[in-house]
Amino acid sequence: MTVERNPNADHEIWLEKAGILAEALPFMREHSGETVVLKYGGHAMGDEKSALSFASDVVLLKQVGINPIVVHGGGPQIGAMLDRLRIQSSFVDGLRVTDAATVEIVEMVLCGSINKAIVTAINKAGGFAVGMSGKDGNLIKARKLRRSKKDPGSNIEKILDLGFVGEPHEINPHILDTFEESDIIPVIAPIGVGPNGETYNINADTAAGAIAGAAGATRLLMLTDVAGVLDDTGRLIKEMTVERAKTLIQSGTISGGMIPKVETCLDAVEQGVEAAVIVDGRVPHAVLLELFTPHGAGTLIKAR
Repeated sequence: MTVERNPNADHEIWLEKAGILAEALPFMREHSGETVVLKYGGHAMGDEKSALSFASDVVLLKQVGINPIVVHGGGPQIGAMLDRLRIQSSFVDGLRVTDAATVEIVEMVLCGSINKAIVTAINKAGGFAVGMSGKDGNLIKARKLRRSKKDPGSNIEKILDLGFVGEPHEINPHILDTFEESDIIPVIAPIGVGPNGETYNINADTAAGAIAGAAGATRLLMLTDVAGVLDDTGRLIKEMTVERAKTLIQSGTISGGMIPKVETCLDAVEQGVEAAVIVDGRVPHAVLLELFTPHGAGTLIKAR
């Protein structure tokens, strides 16, 4: 590679960049050889500039000796395609009710356009990404997700049928172990396979947490479109233990859509992941800020 020197470049700016690299070096050494699972959310994907920024971060992780695994969502994109095809869908507790017609569209969008766009961006940034779903190599063996809900009138608990919505039953990390020994960066769509070959739509957060635990990851980074977990005054909580996170859920400080994200982090930590982080994916190079700087870019949850 030939580097052309620019005599007019601002010397102070480049000195600052060199200083940043020097400060990041101890963190690179610390995480070298580790596996990091990155959950790339449908909302966090943002525009093309954000996608390329994320892709370059992933490539850098691989180049400094970290093993990144990307698990992506795609709720907004699935919704847009269903609207275009005039297929109606509904939600129960944040989960899309997925009938036979809908699951075909879900698989098409997640394993097709979204997965390949992320793969292309990573390859364009200099990496070697390969797209796959939980069906490939029986990576995610799934079972039907069952939810119950009490009828407010009769107080009778009813079992809800969400169709082809599943949850991970078993993760087979064999194929991921093979990738770890190579220069390949896996990009995984959260589609699972049932015991009889059924296709199951799995929440991407849940899939990422299960994969992180099975792959022996030291970090699970959940990229989203919020700053992180906020306290009751609206200020960002930069770090907390599993015990404090459970207390904040019980008190109602953690509420709404943040609850399942935090619960995924708790599950991952309880499976042996060193720490799980809800990261503000809107921040440029948020992944690098989280792993290679002392202040991070979101809320870190650890055992104690």
